[in-house]
Amino acid sequence: MGHREDLLEGAKRCLLEKGFVRTTARDIVKESGANLGSIGYHYGSKDALLAQAYIALIENAGDVGVPSGGTAEGGSLERFQEAWSSLLKTFPESRGIWLLTLEVVTHGERLAGVRELLVKAQSEGRGGLAAQFIGIAESELPEDVVESEGRFYTTLLNGLMVQWLFDPDSATTAEQLTEGLRRVME
Repeated sequence: MGHREDLLEGAKRCLLEKGFVRTTARDIVKESGANLGSIGYHYGSKDALLAQAYIALIENAGDVGVPSGGTAEGGSLERFQEAWSSLLKTFPESRGIWLLTLEVVTHGERLAGVRELLVKAQSEGRGGLAAQFIGIAESELPEDVVESEGRFYTTLLNGLMVQWLFDPDSATTAEQLTEGLRRVME
């Protein structure tokens, strides 16, 4: 790997260990083996590097949900429950990313230049979530679906994340979420 990739990998490790606010440029340099000047050269700033590292972490975490060819029909309540069940199974190993996400949400206003990058990543994430639930390729999703259903799934995901981080034992299950949706629809 080159310095750029080393910095990104080091920044990802620092984020998971220390979070955004407590990670310094020197921490990243120490973790990556690169030099301090290479952060500015390759990324422009420490915050821009950390934003890219965070985006890389959540992109990898987003490769979960209903495996392609899930058993339930796309858009059905069964698919809804299947997708949430799969996604919730990933929460224990994704705890560090979810904690980091809450930090980003609560400190985003104070992280210069980071917010704009993350707003763009959030928009892209809506499409990925909607594709999992609907059962079609993200590239085939109409924009109105991303903006309505993608926002709906993102809102549910964020709420489940907070519940799960607070108390995994009492967090809403896929079955409870599906039954709630079923009742609302009736």
